[in-house]
Parts: sequence; C-alpha cells; structure tokens
Amino acid sequence: MSVLSVQLYSVRDAFAADPADTLRRLAAIGFTQVEPYGVVENAEALRTGLPANGLSAPTAHAQLVGADQPAVFATAAELGIGLVIDPFVPPERWQDAADIAATAEALNAAAKLAAEHGLRVGYHNHWWELRSRIDGRSAFEVFAEQLDPAVALEVDTYWATAGGEDAPALLRRLGDRVRAIHVKDGGLATDATGQVPAGQGRVPVAEVLAAAPDALRVVEFDAYSGPAGDIFEAVAASHAFLTGAGR
Repeated sequence: MSVLSVQLYSVRDAFAADPADTLRRLAAIGFTQVEPYGVVENAEALRTGLPANGLSAPTAHAQLVGADQPAVFATAAELGIGLVIDPFVPPERWQDAADIAATAEALNAAAKLAAEHGLRVGYHNHWWELRSRIDGRSAFEVFAEQLDPAVALEVDTYWATAGGEDAPALLRRLGDRVRAIHVKDGGLATDATGQVPAGQGRVPVAEVLAAAPDALRVVEFDAYSGPAGDIFEAVAASHAFLTGAGR
C-alpha cells in the first residue's frame, strides 16, 4: 500500500484559524504526511507543527511561474519538502501551443534552480488542461512532452475526469512521470461542488490507484458540504476507504 498524504487546502479554514490543532487532528486520523500550500506564508506553522505531530511533508504546493522562487525553495528545503508543485496556471494559458510551451519552459527553468536546493518541481492540473485540445490531444499531455525529465507531475484525478479524460488511461500514458496523485471523488462538477469521500462518487478510484501504484496518494477536497458538513469526517472517510481497501 502506498503511503497516504492529505492536501492542507482541504482543511484551509481550520488551518488558518488554528494550524497546530488542525495538524493534530489530521495525525489523529492516521496521516503521517501532509501536502502544504503556501509554503512561505505558512512556514512558521509548519516549522513547529509538523515535527510536533510526527508529520512530514514530502510534497507541497507553491506558485512557481512568476513567483519568488528562491524564497520558496529555501523555505521548502528548510521544511524537508522534496517536491514543490505549481498548483495553478490559468485556463487562458492552455489554449495555444505557444503559451503551453512557455509554461513548460518556465518550469524547466525552475527545476534547474530547485536542484541547487536539492529539490524537484512539479505541476498539478485542473480540468481545463485536459478539456483544451491541441491537434486532437489534451493540452496537458502536449505540455508534459515538453518538460525536462526532472519536472514531475501530480495528476489530480478528479479534475482529469471532470475534464473529460479517462484518468486511469492518462496515468498509464504518463507513466513514472507521475510522482503523486490527488485522490478525490464526487459528481465531477467543474465548480468543485458535490465532492464526496473517495469511493462515493463518479471517479473510478480503484482503477486510478491501480494505474499509478507507486505514486504518492494525496487526499484532497476543494470543497465539502456533505450531510454532516464536517471536512475532517470527510477526510477521515477517504483515509478509511484507502487504507481499509488495502490499496
């Protein structure tokens, strides 16, 4: 079974209000790894909260394209983060082959700087990179072909599915470039409504996991308004599904 992580954006309101308690609650669920967002902005809370709760952060989200990369990489290295993932390049930058090439070039350059800190960089998709087509292929795959091998991919399997892709087939095509996957489920609305714990929605979660057996599995919710409305209960349900199924 692959080790599980959880994207802290899932519990962002609680984390903003009380980061120490939030990390404690995630550790109590059974997580030993988390995926932070806003590495520089949340550095102090992570610096103390991770070791206090027996947590590590092998991956993290931080804006890289057009950002202060030296500050991000220095902070990530200090926190023991090995892979820094750019989480978002807006939809309009995925409609034209030249724009896609420019994004790939920017991340290739970031990878060289990251290597000086002993780090790697990666990219995380939304639905629009898959919905957009360049000569009959998804913009995401056109982009992936132009990346330096040092640049990893974190495939958000919910957004890939919402974008019209067969997520397991996509993962198989991308192969070992995929170092992490976001595991989330729901009705595939592109506004993030209707997300549910893993195994309760329309994403073929079992097939996704089988297609990327060596990738880090990161539980994530962009939003949650389930029956109880408690995001920690939803995160715990995803953890139970993924561990209980022996996946």
